[in-house]
Amino acid sequence: MGGHYKRLWHGVLALLLAGTLWPAQALNPWEQLPPTPSLPRPKSTGMVPANGVRIWYAIFGQGAPVILLHGGMANSNYWGLQIPALASHYQVIAIDSRGHGRSTWDYRPISYHLMASDVIAVMDALYISKAALVGWSDGAIIGLDIAIHQPERLTKLFAFGANSNLDGVKSAEGSAVFAEYDARTRVEYQNISAAPADLDRFTQAMNKMWNSEPDFSDSDLRSIKVPTWIVDGEYDEIIKREDTDRMARLIPGARELILPRTSHMAFLQDPEQFNRALLSFLSEK
Repeated sequence: MGGHYKRLWHGVLALLLAGTLWPAQALNPWEQLPPTPSLPRPKSTGMVPANGVRIWYAIFGQGAPVILLHGGMANSNYWGLQIPALASHYQVIAIDSRGHGRSTWDYRPISYHLMASDVIAVMDALYISKAALVGWSDGAIIGLDIAIHQPERLTKLFAFGANSNLDGVKSAEGSAVFAEYDARTRVEYQNISAAPADLDRFTQAMNKMWNSEPDFSDSDLRSIKVPTWIVDGEYDEIIKREDTDRMARLIPGARELILPRTSHMAFLQDPEQFNRALLSFLSEK
């Protein structure tokens, strides 16, 4: 090796040993929480009176109706990467659950069944007799509640990141993704809610619900006749895989889909994969 190359190699070796040429350790997709997207411009927005509160909705695109329901403590902005992919084929209705986002709360206890009745109220106000429902986490549980109690209002159900009972949940303690999600949603609540001072009280109400619901029995799940996909991320931080398997096994004709290299936030971590699954689900006869 000539002197020039020896000097070059020694310099590179010194930088490597100093750590300056090693690439920063990249996080896996499921270990990241990408930024909350913005909503595209809606065709219309509104507030629907429902069970003592006012539920916010936004409509995008045209075609067969598809309702999007977000997860706990979030808001409809989280669907910002899905709506453009859907709105060119469907009429998309994004709804903020009671107390979340732009919707109001009347301080009464929150339940999945109550939030499901809010969704029905929005559908009635918009003259939507039936719709496909895409839910994430709490939104997926709301979808399961409607599929059990008012199946005539759904054409199909895409339930992502749901649990059927308390045994289906595991602790997110130690998850950097969920720590960031918790901090982020608190800031978003302060920025979006009409009652930002209610954050702590609302959080307590949500925790009370999460500590007691959902509780779908085997017979509840077997009663679902709505075409259903049970979907989750391969590395979901809070949902036990055995509960995902249980729902897919018990719901007649359900399809189970596990999205690789993603977690409870798959729609942000790999939106292209998530959107492909959504479009496949919606186009399935």
